Amino acid sequence: MDPSPISDQPVLKLLNVESAYGPIKAIRGVSLQVRRGEIATVLGSNGAGKSTILKTISGIIDPRKGSIEFKGEDITARDPAFIVQQGLSHVPEGREVFPLLSVHDNLLMGAYTRGDGDGVARDLEAVYRYFPVLQERSTQHAGLLSGGQQQMLAISRALMAAPDLMLLDEPSLGLSPKLTREIFEIVVRINRERGTSLLLVEQNANMALNASDYGYVLENGRIVMEDTCARLREKEDIKEFYLGMKEAGVRGERRWKKKKTWR
Repeated sequence: MDPSPISDQPVLKLLNVESAYGPIKAIRGVSLQVRRGEIATVLGSNGAGKSTILKTISGIIDPRKGSIEFKGEDITARDPAFIVQQGLSHVPEGREVFPLLSVHDNLLMGAYTRGDGDGVARDLEAVYRYFPVLQERSTQHAGLLSGGQQQMLAISRALMAAPDLMLLDEPSLGLSPKLTREIFEIVVRINRERGTSLLLVEQNANMALNASDYGYVLENGRIVMEDTCARLREKEDIKEFYLGMKEAGVRGERRWKKKKTWR
């Protein structure tokens, strides 16, 4: 299926946002945007402030400075329930499913703001197509699922809200490489088939850059680099610090120097 077209119109826009935990500033003057139909990613090491950006967008943390617009409306420091109702879903780090509820009931919790029963039924069928194992285990308590299955459930629960934008916080955390690939393949399908915009924070830079359209690099709470993901993958700093290609680059340079000497 052809990718959903990306609009020049941003669905999300952050301008000079600053958030803190007590006296400790977690993000400093962060400005970024996600266009309609786009997958954007924020790369950074542990403690860089990636999760804080998502929590600030979804209203879990109130920013001290700056503004956040969603679909052209100011949602800065608004109540999280209001933000969800506007069409923004947040898949938190660590999944945070309801362990004593069934898989089916977890999914219905994602649709609690909706009143269109037919639409909810269609989206439930779509979720089961994306993740057939959830249908197989629909009556099972969510707390008994494996880590990968809980991640599938967390994404699906967010999808049941029929969001215009999904925030994904470290979807590969604790998963095997095989499960990570499967999760990212479905994330891309959701974007292409449904036109859902996504903002992804992820330590697996290779997966994130391959799945996303545009990327930001965060260091010590500040955006230090941004570009299309195709261009970011070719930048030496990204190759060295995020893709683990430093040694390969050194070997390549040595081979080039040797060939040059032979001439």
